[in-house]
Amino acid sequence: MKILILVCLYLLACPFVYAHNGTIKGRVIDEATQQPLVGAWIQVAETTLQTVTDAFGNFSLKELNEGVYTLTIHYVSYEKVVEIIKLQNNEIKELVYVLKKSILELAEITVNSSNLNLINAIDINTRPVNNAQGFLRVVPGLFIAQHAGGGKAEQIFLRGFDIDHGTDINIQVDGMPVNMVSHAHGQGYADLHFVIPELVKSVAFEKGTYYAQKGNFATAGFVEFQTAQALDKSIVKLEGGQFGNFRTMVALDLGSKASKEAGRSAYVAGEFLNSRGYFDAPQALKRLNLFGKYQHQLDKNNILTLSLATFRSSWDASGQIPERAIRSGAISRFGAIDNTEGGQTARSSLNAKLMRLLPKGGVLSNQLYVINYEFELYSNFTFFLNNPIQGDQIRQKENRNIFGYQTTYTKDVTVGKLETTSELGFNIRYDNIKNNELTNTYGRKKDIMPIVLGDVQELNVNGYLSETIQFLPTLSLNAGLRFDYFQFEYTNKLDSAYARASQNKSLLSPKLTLTYSPNTVLKLYAKGGYGFHSNDARVVTAQNGRNILPKALGFDLGGVLKPLPNVVLQIALWNLKLEQEFVYVGDAGIVEPSGKTYRQGIDFSLRYQLTKWLFLDTDLNITKPKALGVPKNENKIPLAPTFTSIGGLACQLKNGFEGSLRYRYLANRPANEDNSVIAEGYALFDAVLKYNQPTYQITLSVENIRNTKWKEAQFETESRLKNEIEPVSEIHFTPGTPFFLKVGASYFF
Repeated sequence: MKILILVCLYLLACPFVYAHNGTIKGRVIDEATQQPLVGAWIQVAETTLQTVTDAFGNFSLKELNEGVYTLTIHYVSYEKVVEIIKLQNNEIKELVYVLKKSILELAEITVNSSNLNLINAIDINTRPVNNAQGFLRVVPGLFIAQHAGGGKAEQIFLRGFDIDHGTDINIQVDGMPVNMVSHAHGQGYADLHFVIPELVKSVAFEKGTYYAQKGNFATAGFVEFQTAQALDKSIVKLEGGQFGNFRTMVALDLGSKASKEAGRSAYVAGEFLNSRGYFDAPQALKRLNLFGKYQHQLDKNNILTLSLATFRSSWDASGQIPERAIRSGAISRFGAIDNTEGGQTARSSLNAKLMRLLPKGGVLSNQLYVINYEFELYSNFTFFLNNPIQGDQIRQKENRNIFGYQTTYTKDVTVGKLETTSELGFNIRYDNIKNNELTNTYGRKKDIMPIVLGDVQELNVNGYLSETIQFLPTLSLNAGLRFDYFQFEYTNKLDSAYARASQNKSLLSPKLTLTYSPNTVLKLYAKGGYGFHSNDARVVTAQNGRNILPKALGFDLGGVLKPLPNVVLQIALWNLKLEQEFVYVGDAGIVEPSGKTYRQGIDFSLRYQLTKWLFLDTDLNITKPKALGVPKNENKIPLAPTFTSIGGLACQLKNGFEGSLRYRYLANRPANEDNSVIAEGYALFDAVLKYNQPTYQITLSVENIRNTKWKEAQFETESRLKNEIEPVSEIHFTPGTPFFLKVGASYFF
């Protein structure tokens, strides 16, 4: 680690020397919304120069001699622009490019494009999505599973991790955190149901521990959601489907064309969902989302963005059921042992961001956010194991406020003959959690015994420096160094003296990425770096500060290849080692050591544009996860995926039709450490068909076309039913969605 830190410090300390020569400056914007396109790719055919647009949609190409240049501007799913520019000696040209939306063309994507991980944009529009949580599936190899009636955050699987609800993946929306630290149900709990799917403009992702901008929970990787800055049209949408599923969504564009051209835009949106669900006991899922965003370009150098959101959801659940109860005929596959499970949750937020283009070309971003969050969940995993009379139902509940501030500064500079990009960031996040609770209950109506009750205060202050140096047109190196400081405080309200404990800890995380790209069809990379995830404050204080920020060391070796203009291949060999960590088991109120773990694997992705309107994609992910320091026959990691594959066909026709046929496959995997119990895999097929016209859209989606009987969430659990004398340990599961047909109609104006 010392060598990695020294290399990072050397590269980050490079002095800045400015060069002056002929320059082409430009701005790239979206035709419909007049919003800047961030990450548009610009190339100069006659040279090796290439760049991307910044947060203002601006780009700059320097050190150009007098002559004629062919400039190419392209962005995923937009029409490419090619322009011939004549540049005089020491001349500075300033241009504006307006891009129109178009059908995705893989031939226009180079392996150097910074937005390569957004080539799944077509997938976002042609996948059956019931909520924003479903967008996580655009990450190759990522699977989700719902096991509590549709209102609880989904369980996540990625790179050989059972991530639970977010322990090892960093998730953000518009720069705000989604992961909840020291959550009543589980560390890193990430609930995305507060996002209205139609407002999602992009989903960016990366895997691994190699990105200085991402700290807590970014071990398996990170996912960033960005909602639309402006709407090109207002929308009214109605959806209905089987199992009493009804949803309506309205998004109103409040800005005129003139105001958008002047840099002002605003919209409001709302969503309401009601669903009975496919279980025997009605799930009564209700969800209400309200969202508003205002953006004002104060002048050519300053953009202010404000958003306000509120969300509330309630539901009943049938929980995880034991296989023996179905075999005996006591319940059906969609039945329940305790049908009083369920819960409610709410989230409201205020988000303000000011972006400023500085006089010498740097971009400064300042963001403030405030989040209020409520959570209450009733679960029963063991039924009558501990309390044979009233049962083992528990309530997990909390109320928290989150206050955050983050600032970043980025600047492209020239160091001698080297092109560099510097990024400096600073963040503060403070969580104030009241009455973090775990209580034994009966039928949601009666409290039996409190198990855990207390207040949590958690502070994370961090800063990072990331330096990207273009040594040669074909060779670049990114060095990052991140510092995190945590302060944990827990007040135990079940202690008569209100016992109060606090701990603090800091961590340094170096990162390195080397990229070699000899041409526009091949890119090779090697990545290495440290990441971490924090543990629950109740673990931190109980363990007197030991192992509270366990490090994760990862390496990736891979490449991107375009053997044909319409084919993109990606492959990565990777491994990840995690230190000893203590885990707070929220369902039981106990601290459980997990030991060291090691994962290695291969990720493979193919994107193939068969015709101008037909696309094929497939992802294959092979992983070998194991626990370290234990006998070989006991080193399996329960529920960790070992082989997954996702893919399908998608089409976009000029006559307005678009659609997809997709599959997802998850292989059998161990459900316990010695592999004596197996969590069954599954293969599912989904389809979407849409008909688009300028003023309306008709949608038909089908999930689980073959009506496969599958187990969505599975756990080996010891439980006891009402009339059983002895407990039984076996697979408990939530049945997956049966054949589910849904239709929708949207009106645009």
